[in-house]
Amino acid sequence: MLGAPSITAVIPLHNQAPLLARLLETMHAQTQPFAHVIVVDNASSDGAPDVAAAAGCRVIRLAENTGFAHAVNTGWQAATTPWVAILNSDIELDPHWLERVAEAAGNAGFAAGTILQSANQTAIDGTYDLLSRAGCAWRAGYGQPSAMTGAAPSPISIAPATACLFRRDALEQLGGFDESYGSYLEDVDLGLRCMAAGITGVFVPSALATHKGSATLGRWNARVVRLISRNQLRLIARHYDRELFFSCLWHILAGQLLWGVVAARHGAALAWLRGKFDGVADFRLTGKPNPALRQFLDQSETEIRSRATDPYWRWYSRLTAAH
Repeated sequence: MLGAPSITAVIPLHNQAPLLARLLETMHAQTQPFAHVIVVDNASSDGAPDVAAAAGCRVIRLAENTGFAHAVNTGWQAATTPWVAILNSDIELDPHWLERVAEAAGNAGFAAGTILQSANQTAIDGTYDLLSRAGCAWRAGYGQPSAMTGAAPSPISIAPATACLFRRDALEQLGGFDESYGSYLEDVDLGLRCMAAGITGVFVPSALATHKGSATLGRWNARVVRLISRNQLRLIARHYDRELFFSCLWHILAGQLLWGVVAARHGAALAWLRGKFDGVADFRLTGKPNPALRQFLDQSETEIRSRATDPYWRWYSRLTAAH
């Protein structure tokens, strides 16, 4: 097990002071304590950084909201411990969370546990991330019963940055999160770069946290939809080589258009369209042939088809079944 002095928590923050206060309470109740807590504030206006300072955290105050990726990079670069826990400010940790992810991490580059929905703690909010050939990610198990929390740890390729543990030298090797993503899917991008570098992770089902989800802006906020819409194309451009791109072209068209339909049903069609324009404007295929990525996409599609039950994935599976 990693020793207590080995782990610094990094919390990117933008408002939501009451949620931060609750997270810090659950962090103080850990059976294995954090060595340090660094809160990087993205220009909050509700006194949230003062809550962090009063709780004894080191607070780094940014003059403007620079996005999730930059805030997390600022935090881990300021850390001096070998391991960094990345925690959203709208989560709560089970008292054994850090103990269990630290114990299972071993020689892996990162680790993540089971994240439950705050409003319904019998349902999964996230575990690990999968990526379809369309460039659309699925947080494995989302919305499904949390029946596997007693299962043994298992290998994963992508950890959600909602709550995870990373080896600091892995972040340093890869340059951390790509700040051009701003927010959303930057953790999927990092996972794909870990994969290319041979850095693996571990999923720890018994390490539990709860997540309020989209607490700052809301899940279908226009800015959120626009960023996700753009970043889906950015993932494809930066990780797919030319041959992979054209072999997945029907999946990409079907998956991206279906996601637009879902956005439209939530009143966010214009935001989706603007995001696609943003993504197309700088779309240049720069990925290199990567057998590990092809294998991961195949495995992701198989698991998504067998487990995901929401209408988007059902229709995606139908439209791409013959391809």
